[in-house]
Amino acid sequence: MKFPLESRDTRPREAIVPMINVAFLLLIFFLMTAVIATPPPVDLRLPSAVGPGAKTGRAALFVGADGGLAFQEATGRAALIAAARSGVALDLRVDATLPATELARVLAALREVGVTETRLVTVAQ
Repeated sequence: MKFPLESRDTRPREAIVPMINVAFLLLIFFLMTAVIATPPPVDLRLPSAVGPGAKTGRAALFVGADGGLAFQEATGRAALIAAARSGVALDLRVDATLPATELARVLAALREVGVTETRLVTVAQ
């Protein structure tokens, strides 16, 4: 049996390649513009305070619950020296369970190495 040619579906096929190209371009755009934050070098829970949380700067000294210090890649006493050499206002990210006497010891050590401005980073209640 012979079928007429007009009965066939003669619609042009839609090209999906441009849609795939757009999807990949968007994926690349979002990957290039994303800010990937590095995890803190010390596992800590920030203390809470009434009011807005402190605005963080670029340099942060991490103080763990055991009093361990970390600044960028440096730890211990080297972290204090690296923080002093950065020359910027220093954010202190201190664990909420750290005793106040240990925090006072850290602040005194920062003063000894020449850090003059610090801010304690907290989370709002």
